Amino acid sequence: MASNEVLIIAAEASSALFAQRLLEYWKTKKKAVHCFGVGSAEMEKLGFERFGKAEEMAVMGLAEIREHYQEIKAVFYKILDEVQRRQPKVAVIMDYPGFNLKLAKELKKLGIPVVYYIPPQVWAWKKGRVHQIRKNCARVLSIFPFEKKFYEANGVACDFIGHPMLDEMQDRWFDAEYRRSHRNRCGILDDEIVIGLMPGSRKGEVRHHLQTQFEVATLLYKAYPKIKVLLMVAPTLTTEQMKDLIGDVRIPFIVQKDDPFEMIHLADYVLAASGTATLMVGLLQKPMVVMYKFNWLTALIAKIIVHGVKFFGIVNLIHDREVVPERWQEKANAKALFKLMRRFLDEPAYTETVKRDLAQLQFMLGNRGATTRVAAVLEDYL
Repeated sequence: MASNEVLIIAAEASSALFAQRLLEYWKTKKKAVHCFGVGSAEMEKLGFERFGKAEEMAVMGLAEIREHYQEIKAVFYKILDEVQRRQPKVAVIMDYPGFNLKLAKELKKLGIPVVYYIPPQVWAWKKGRVHQIRKNCARVLSIFPFEKKFYEANGVACDFIGHPMLDEMQDRWFDAEYRRSHRNRCGILDDEIVIGLMPGSRKGEVRHHLQTQFEVATLLYKAYPKIKVLLMVAPTLTTEQMKDLIGDVRIPFIVQKDDPFEMIHLADYVLAASGTATLMVGLLQKPMVVMYKFNWLTALIAKIIVHGVKFFGIVNLIHDREVVPERWQEKANAKALFKLMRRFLDEPAYTETVKRDLAQLQFMLGNRGATTRVAAVLEDYL
């Protein structure tokens, strides 16, 4: 057994990508570490030992959590068994607070230092969780600049390492010729307007959002003759799974599964479920409308929890104002979302203002090299 055992819990699509980048970095540096825990198939290809699959554990909402509770519970206790057997030098937990905060408490009892990389947005909602983080985590690695001040004010050791999404950016996504050729290869004509649909990375999210998004797309298709609809499949889902959830749609559309940035790059405007994907949309400067829907019980609890929170979209949270329209629950209906989306097509000046605001994002998220800085922090434990 390797002496440098590292536990990593990356149960979300975005977390798994950033964990994958850490594994790739260690591999290029020939770092003698063995990592295990929860992650993606891509992480497994790099030698990661999976006891929980990100694509199966990324659930949201009370009903979905209840449905998968036994499987998630089994992974939790399997992880604890492996921790006791392997005695990892450090545990890197990422996002996924319901699972990770409970795990951090048990890891603290076992004497395993816990580093929370990509901490939950407790500064926005469930602020009481910061006390659990302070008690059970040795260090927090924040990805938003304003998080550091919040955590340190609450007695939590915190390093701002910059947003790892910046390292995914490629110059070609801002090159007009690459855009034209890429779109042409995907069957998109030069004069077509592409509406991207991003219903989420979890099956439950897709079930809540897909029908509404297609209703909006249908209204847009009827109103504008040059519309082409692009349905983007998240890394955690398969094209077959998405097609099974589509139902009766009476307009032509393209279904694509590719690197998320490459898919977003094809779009002119995006209707997206709230989540990390909206930050990708923002970084590529694509005007968007952000939406989110829960089942009624989860929504009722969410309204209580987030009372007083101004925004839920990441882009708006970073700017601390509504740069892009966002609607949730009953306000995220097809008629309302259609009106918001068509404003981009009807008001060029408004659209340019949104693009200028989105262009500021990359300057607000720190510097590139987040993975290198995470690895440097973890050196203290290895």
